[in-house]
Amino acid sequence: MNNNAYGMVFSGSGIPMKAQEFPIPDLKNSELLVKIKYATICGSDLHTYQGSRNTPVPTILGHEIIGEIEILPREGCLKDYYGNDLKVGDIITWSVVVSCGDCHYCNNGISQKCSHIFKYGHEPILENHQFSGGYAEYCHLAKGTTIIKVPEGIPYKVLGPANCATATTACAFRIGGDCSGKVVIVQGVGMLGLTACSMARYFGAREVIAIDIDEKRLNTATEFGATKNLLIDNNPDNVISDVLQITDGYKGDIIFEMSGTSNSVELGFNLLGIGGHFVLVGSVFTQPPVEISPENIVRNLFNIHGIHNYTPQDLAMAIKFLSENHLKYPFESLISSEFPLKEVNEAFEFSIATKSHRVAVVSN
Repeated sequence: MNNNAYGMVFSGSGIPMKAQEFPIPDLKNSELLVKIKYATICGSDLHTYQGSRNTPVPTILGHEIIGEIEILPREGCLKDYYGNDLKVGDIITWSVVVSCGDCHYCNNGISQKCSHIFKYGHEPILENHQFSGGYAEYCHLAKGTTIIKVPEGIPYKVLGPANCATATTACAFRIGGDCSGKVVIVQGVGMLGLTACSMARYFGAREVIAIDIDEKRLNTATEFGATKNLLIDNNPDNVISDVLQITDGYKGDIIFEMSGTSNSVELGFNLLGIGGHFVLVGSVFTQPPVEISPENIVRNLFNIHGIHNYTPQDLAMAIKFLSENHLKYPFESLISSEFPLKEVNEAFEFSIATKSHRVAVVSN
């Protein structure tokens, strides 16, 4: 093994990422070094690349990662989420967020909002931790990272987004509650929304209504379990009328808002039935404020949830879901193209130009 390895360093929007070598880290207890096999480009990576999301620089982007354990700590035995011993050669994925386990938020069950949070693909390059992103030869896993050995036989194209898109969707379903026999509405059928359609069917939803402004994406939603597709035109009232007709006037029991746009959020409130749960997932970028009627919320017993990041149990559910459903739904097709690591800039430009669900960056 060489003493050095390289990562594609991001220094700011409009500046091409450049290969830069760093020394292989000297691991501390409970840390490990992973050879990156596969990394996909998430929407938040694109936001950072295009300058609409602030990230400390210089950094190595990328957090949707599959890797192979190359070096374990000299002392102690590391285990995965299920208590299995980890060994060199294991293929793994891991939590995007690392929490301290002892702050106010960790002690109150929301470790994903830890006061001392460490987030892969979002950290500046530090002297003692250079490899923290996916667009590099290696990733240096910190103490406290939730690690899961991935089941054999699942393609990397399926597993790539598991520790972000799939785990985030699993978190949304945990927060949204039991959807068995209920009407689930998914607003925005990008990567998150398509995953939500299939997960709604997995958890027993009676009806899965997909809503989007793109007819092509709605056609794809059918392949992922949507039972009804509604195209938003210039008059959103048409969508409200259609939902009322589909649901015999009761509207949606659980709504997952995946797009993050203000117009979609406002529409969602008009599609939510009495006692319904409205789970906002996509609102992670600046949008105009949304007008909400408190009286409407009270009289209709609305339950409004916001989710950001996820907990270890959500990552475990994501892997379980994919292992049981990757042959049922065409997740592989959502990776439109693969690029070698040193062509990561071309991969980003391709993703932007084609509006792909995901593009992959593959290490040698």
